[in-house]
Amino acid sequence: MHPRGKCMLAAIAAAATLTLSACGGAALASVQQPAAQQPAAQRPAVLPSSGPATFTPVTVAPLGTAPAAFPGTDGRYHLVYEYELTNTKAAPATIERADILDAASPSRVLATWSGKALIGQLRTLLPAPATTAVIEPDVSRLLFVELSFPSRSAVPAAVTLHLQLRAAANPGTSTPTPMQYTAGRITISPASLPVISPPLAGKGWVVGNGCCNNLITHRGSFQSIDGGLYDGQRFAIDYMRLNAAGELVSGDTHQESSYVDYGASVLAVANATVVSTANNLPNQPPGTLPDPGSFNTVEEVDGNQVTLSLGHGLYAFYAHLIEGSVTVHRGERVHTGEVIGKLGNSGNTSAPHLHFQITSGPVPLGSEGVPYVIGGLGLAGQINIAKWEASDDIVGVWAPGWTRNKVTPENGRFPLNVNIVNFPQT
Repeated sequence: MHPRGKCMLAAIAAAATLTLSACGGAALASVQQPAAQQPAAQRPAVLPSSGPATFTPVTVAPLGTAPAAFPGTDGRYHLVYEYELTNTKAAPATIERADILDAASPSRVLATWSGKALIGQLRTLLPAPATTAVIEPDVSRLLFVELSFPSRSAVPAAVTLHLQLRAAANPGTSTPTPMQYTAGRITISPASLPVISPPLAGKGWVVGNGCCNNLITHRGSFQSIDGGLYDGQRFAIDYMRLNAAGELVSGDTHQESSYVDYGASVLAVANATVVSTANNLPNQPPGTLPDPGSFNTVEEVDGNQVTLSLGHGLYAFYAHLIEGSVTVHRGERVHTGEVIGKLGNSGNTSAPHLHFQITSGPVPLGSEGVPYVIGGLGLAGQINIAKWEASDDIVGVWAPGWTRNKVTPENGRFPLNVNIVNFPQT
């Protein structure tokens, strides 16, 4: 929830979106019912497999809710989800190759990883990057999956994971041997995507730490909350703003007023009900991250905040607002575009920014992050991702001449990592 890490749908013809309407209800686009949802009487009976059962030393468990494909500002459909891999046997298990397959057409390989590329997709439960593809006995690893497709029709209805590994072939051995198997079938959600209004107004907003970056900052920040393991920040964005020179900060980096975005109005993304707020936490001195031990509760990590119930089991969460700037209260109804607070630097943050996400529940870190699309979005450029990830801070010119870029309308898309986006001016 800090601006720098250091300092699906089924293949159906119609577009599926869930519009949070101006009157607070929902308007669903017409959607062809996928074959998997047709009444059982229309399908032949499926008999269980008569093949022998096989020992599979590494279990494969999908995490979170059923993933949904979403259109990004790159014109492609993205699918983001995770598996938990657990070695249940006495021998170390070495994952040598992992393939994501189209469940309906297993010969269609959607992604494959081995060697260093595979290790780069693995995470520990801490969470932290894995340093090896070996899973010791009685240990779990997370496998991060990011797929993209040229069109919605190319998105499969379900996926599976094929593993090639060296592991214990049965419970009586502690010697690993070569083996392979397919597991972890996931049905891609045919549910409609929520369409929201922008959480901010004006030009030059940078999509910091955004999708589909699998680093720890957001995507990798699984948290154990209330007895469950959740990735509430799976699609979280840290919004920061550029000035005309392409800088995020100009002047003394220890002064909040030096940051271009500080004090910007934060807006309700839909007609909604306020679920919770925090408004009395102090701003952190910018320039460095605070001591994690200084936070006594989960809420203090997020700083001054607002959670909105959007209906349909969806919640919008805003974090790091200025102390005393939150203008709404629990139980209050808000309207699309209404100012609900001011962008600040409270909580676990090293520089002013707006942390924004949509989740499947009202607890920001104790529910699942879900994708959505934004109406009223214009793509005004892109910061160099390699340069961004290699930097220890946000000082400098990140997008020289960005104000002269052609702005491409991207209504109904999800903004991707370090895009420069424009929102309507209120």
